[in-house]
Amino acid sequence: MVGQRVRARRAALGMSQTELGRRIGVKFQQVQKYESGQNRVSASRLWAIAEALDVPVVHFFEQLPVGSASDAGRADFLGDTRAMRLVSDFLCLPEEQKKAVLDIVASMAHREGSDRTAERLGA
Repeated sequence: MVGQRVRARRAALGMSQTELGRRIGVKFQQVQKYESGQNRVSASRLWAIAEALDVPVVHFFEQLPVGSASDAGRADFLGDTRAMRLVSDFLCLPEEQKKAVLDIVASMAHREGSDRTAERLGA
């Protein structure tokens, strides 16, 4: 979960793995391993990552209560690079376009009967 949150925050900032690695003193391959969960992140390294991503360390541990039905959906979302790109691009839109995008997505979700997906993601 920590790696997924690192990836999500980095992507939201539009920062590359190479840039994050440079800021924390590792190669981009190590950042990939942290984000994928292949390698654990030490406390001191996590502190450096938090500073580089301009968030408090606790950001990486904020989770829903254990056993929540939406845990899996959120983890899938945070790990999906397309979803993170969508969020990043969405944040760049003017307010009226954000509303239009939300209306389109809501109408598509209701048409396809995926209200359960929205519930699973906590929407």
